[in-house]
Amino acid sequence: MALYSIFDIAGSALTAQSVRLNTVASNLANANDVSSDAKSVYRARQPVFKAQLQGALWSENASRVGVRVDRIQESNAPAGQRYEPGNPLADKDGYVYTSNVNVIEQMADMISASRSYQNNVNVLTTAQKLLRNTLQLGK
Repeated sequence: MALYSIFDIAGSALTAQSVRLNTVASNLANANDVSSDAKSVYRARQPVFKAQLQGALWSENASRVGVRVDRIQESNAPAGQRYEPGNPLADKDGYVYTSNVNVIEQMADMISASRSYQNNVNVLTTAQKLLRNTLQLGK
């Protein structure tokens, strides 16, 4: 694998983790949303990653190795339900439906995505130093 492929691979990981962080931010922003109907309330979303292994690791196609976001998937967890007869969004029985976003899970996912992003930045920094050192060999 060429040293230059590291930039493509780590770059694809940075892009994937950015999508993951944006999804977490969206989930947290909508964690307190309510609706008059369980089907229309906000549902937590999570990116699904897919490995790109179109070439062998040590072949000329190694630059195609990496990760990409395959899709953004909605959670199947049921929406919450609260009895609030005074709420303007309440249904005929006095219930409002709340988002199924679990704030604790989202915070843990945010920390994990942040650390993964930082690890890939460290990979890029190390690869850059290695290339610079390789260029210094000729001096």
